[in-house]
Amino acid sequence: MDQNIINKFKIAYKKIMEAKNILLITHERPDGDALASVCTLIDLLEKFNKKYTAFCQDNPTSNYSWLPFIDKLETKHSVVENLTNYDLIIILDCGNKKRTGLAKEINLKTPNQFIIEFDHHLKVDDYADLEIRFPEAAATTEVLYYFFKINNLKITKNIANCILAGILTDTANFLYQSTSDKTTEIASEMLSYGANFTKIVEKTWRNKDLSSMKLFGTALNNLIINKKYNLAFSILSLSEIKKYENNEDVFDGIANFLGNLHGVKGIMLLREEAGGKIKGSLRSSHPEADMSKLAVLLGGGGHMKSAGFCIEGKLKKEGNKWKIE
Repeated sequence: MDQNIINKFKIAYKKIMEAKNILLITHERPDGDALASVCTLIDLLEKFNKKYTAFCQDNPTSNYSWLPFIDKLETKHSVVENLTNYDLIIILDCGNKKRTGLAKEINLKTPNQFIIEFDHHLKVDDYADLEIRFPEAAATTEVLYYFFKINNLKITKNIANCILAGILTDTANFLYQSTSDKTTEIASEMLSYGANFTKIVEKTWRNKDLSSMKLFGTALNNLIINKKYNLAFSILSLSEIKKYENNEDVFDGIANFLGNLHGVKGIMLLREEAGGKIKGSLRSSHPEADMSKLAVLLGGGGHMKSAGFCIEGKLKKEGNKWKIE
């Protein structure tokens, strides 16, 4: 590993040890990697009796209630509205400042505050004093693995479960092209530390109830291929979504499943949300497609093969076509 990167990991550890009050932040609508990354650092901070707050503006889904220290995650903005209380801010799995829910507050940071960013997404915003970014890594927990190794920190069973959970959820159990030899090697190492592969898969993958499967069916029924751009897309209207009980993970599952469609460059899953918002999930298994470029143009971000965005508007169908109002 490059010495400059090694030095960054060592500086990050030094800053954590020197900090008096630490704020951990991850992105809105947190996925498994985001939550596991936060819980990984919570475990470390608990070990060293550090004062900290962990924040995410959205509640985690029940799929991740088993993660260690997940109950420490604050979701009320009032808890962190005064960032001057923190001398160190660590942002995890979130290159887009807007998705922290605290962009305004971060912009007003004082000179005595230090921001560290751990991420594996392509860069969107430049806001960190110390940026530790590994776009080639399969998950942010994989980046944190290197942080632990370089600083000779003990990987406990809790941390092993978190690192493996982040890897499994962000690679769809090693199905995505982002899975490298090093990724599988790290996953194997986490098993040696006591990580429970079966439990993680059961909680995050084999967890689809009847309602979720019916929503899968609706998305498949609505699937259309745009032959001009060789792009497949499916629409889930708010009325269709309201028919079934569901959580955020089911939409990722649908997008991942549709991403296996043969013969297209990529897929887009659009779904309406309350409050006049539209969430888009982009997936591809095509070797030449880069879905992150489209996501960034629409105000989002992600990876070449897995990206997303959120825009204002409502979906309206006119004949066989959809438009955004």
